[in-house]
Amino acid sequence: MKFSVIDYVIVITYLLGTVLAGFFTARKQKTTKDYFLGGKEMKWWAVGFSIVASETSTLTFISIPGLAYKSDFTFMQLIFGYFIGRLLVTVIFIPAYYKGDIVTAYDFLGQRFGQKLRKLTSSVFIVTRVLASGVRLFATAIPVHIITGLDYPTSIAIIGIFTLLYTYLGGIKAVVTMDVIQMFIYIGGAVAAMVVAVYALPNGLSDVMYYASSNGLDKFKLFNLNFGNSLLEFFASPYTVIGGILGGTFLTMASHGTDQLLVQRLLGCKSKKDSQKALMLDASLIVVQFAFFMFLGLCLFAYYKGAAFSSLILNNTGLNLVSSDEIFPKFIVENLPSGISGLVIAGILASAMGTLSSAISSLASSTYLDLFASSGTDKFKSREIFWSKIFTLFWGVVLIGGAMIFRDSKNPVVEIGLSIASFTYGGLLGAFFLGLFFKRVNETDAIWGFIVSIVSMVFVIYFTKIAYTWFVIIGVIVTLLIANLSYLYRKMLARNNVQ
Repeated sequence: MKFSVIDYVIVITYLLGTVLAGFFTARKQKTTKDYFLGGKEMKWWAVGFSIVASETSTLTFISIPGLAYKSDFTFMQLIFGYFIGRLLVTVIFIPAYYKGDIVTAYDFLGQRFGQKLRKLTSSVFIVTRVLASGVRLFATAIPVHIITGLDYPTSIAIIGIFTLLYTYLGGIKAVVTMDVIQMFIYIGGAVAAMVVAVYALPNGLSDVMYYASSNGLDKFKLFNLNFGNSLLEFFASPYTVIGGILGGTFLTMASHGTDQLLVQRLLGCKSKKDSQKALMLDASLIVVQFAFFMFLGLCLFAYYKGAAFSSLILNNTGLNLVSSDEIFPKFIVENLPSGISGLVIAGILASAMGTLSSAISSLASSTYLDLFASSGTDKFKSREIFWSKIFTLFWGVVLIGGAMIFRDSKNPVVEIGLSIASFTYGGLLGAFFLGLFFKRVNETDAIWGFIVSIVSMVFVIYFTKIAYTWFVIIGVIVTLLIANLSYLYRKMLARNNVQ
């Protein structure tokens, strides 16, 4: 398949449309609250759609169909945990955020404990977000490179520059506006690909059902009740029903309750109620979306008649691919007609740009509001829009440059970048739990808990076989334990001094 003129027209029209959206939403920006929070006037339904688009990277777009292709539906256990986690954030975190004039996720920690913890957690967020987002931008360039033939630097530059333009011009309003549009574009592209795959099957959806259950397969299996033969095997398996649901719950509480990438949108709603409605809309849509992408994987499984993705698996009778992630791009390259190819590429770009724009805006807001404006420097406060845009431009360039560094997909830094949140999410969520539920713990206690948690996760990740679904839970437990031990130690010293 070659990219046709109509495909290029579709993609170019989409890219130019993103810049126009940024231009038209750039008006009436007078303060950082306008630029980073949309003046706290954003519609709840737009925020809900925006969160879905922000958390749906190209990795999701490409990998989830491949995951369903090679396994079954047990990954949905994690998604059920995602729903529960969002519900808990709605009930616990959002009311706390709307009690005061909170402008970032870490502003809450600053008001509860002090500015040292606020700056520490914000700095950790910035470092981890830069690593993870740079890698994700590179990962997005892979299918663009395969399908269009453009080299990696060009693919990265196209995605990065157009995203930076509309984010720089319009701030969070442009990001949310484009996220809503981008969500429907990438879903539309995926639906078009599914229609083509099912239409090519002799018996349509009946063939999908047949291949999903033939030869002893049960690819619609939802719950994994096999807990292994030992405690070690239980914790080493990521998709047991307990590990999947608990892991998804805690991971979502961390990402949607403590990560500025997503909290920024929730803080831009008009009220607490609107923020809660936005997150519950996201919770409902994300379950449907993941189920859809997994069903797409089953459609591809039927289309390729259940062939293994690797030729090594079935004695050179497979699809001759390196990983299951290549299955959907292979189908796009070989089977989609002109016009639909352009729509799918626009969908891939949309999923990437939604995530990247969110990263740029959240990095800029956290840098300016948590690290600079909170210090009380008049230099920054007197020209807040100017400095907000400077930080937006800076982080956009950094992420584009960082993605260029990761051009070797075998570089181990890629794996570190993709899993970097595992090191910090538990500590961040634990710190927020301390602020919400442990009134006697002070800033020093919380800092000790946070630092020890991150150090502990290095040991857990590199020296044990514990599955990633347990990482956040372990990080939270360590944070709470160390912080409370620190409190008890201070209390014991104070008692001894009095005596």
